[in-house]
Parts: sequence; C-alpha cells; structure tokens
Amino acid sequence: MSAQLLIVDDSTSMRQMVAFALTSGGFQVREAEDGQAALEIARTQRFDAVVTDVNMPRMDGISLIRELRQLPAYKFTPLLMLTTESGGDKKLEGKAAGATGWLVKPFDPEQLVATVRKVIG
Repeated sequence: MSAQLLIVDDSTSMRQMVAFALTSGGFQVREAEDGQAALEIARTQRFDAVVTDVNMPRMDGISLIRELRQLPAYKFTPLLMLTTESGGDKKLEGKAAGATGWLVKPFDPEQLVATVRKVIG
C-alpha cells in the first residue's frame, strides 16, 4: 500500500500542483485548505507525512505542526513545510514547533517526491 500524505495549503492551485506531483510519485493524497481543517482530518485519519504551507487563514502551518506534535499518532511523523518564506526566523520557528524539513516554493516536483520518500524512509 502506498504512503498516505496530507497536503495543507490555502491556495487551491498550489494544493493541486503538490497533489499531482505526489500522486504521480505513487503516494495517496488527501487535501486540506488550512491548518484547522488539516487538524480535524488528522485526528480521524493517520498519515505517513504532512506537507503544509506556512501562511494560511484560521491556523497557520507552524501552529498546525505544534498541534500535530501534541497528538501521540504524530509525535514522530515527518512534517514538511512548503512555503514562499525562506527567512531564517521562520525556519527556526518551524524547527522549534517540530517541523522535519523545509521546502521553498516554487518547488521542483521531482525534488518534492524525493524529499517525501526520504523522510518517510
């Protein structure tokens, strides 16, 4: 069975691009439009990895990562940030919240798939 991924981004087109890249890479993908929706989904379904944007309404990506790390099922799950934010401050904040890694938009689909494969192991 292929790995289950949760993609979180408030941009529909970005979610579609990420989902397309990852499904083409052989993953099963579920989408959420913001951190709040993602958290509700993650409470009822287990994912092998989460790829989240940082800047979103209702709940941003860093808060989402912090919340997910509180759930026993997500203590060790790879949580990747995919964002236009390349500043060191945000990276540190993401790391402190429990982010596994950081990818900058615009992303390279092959690199995204390779990174997800690597963190899932």
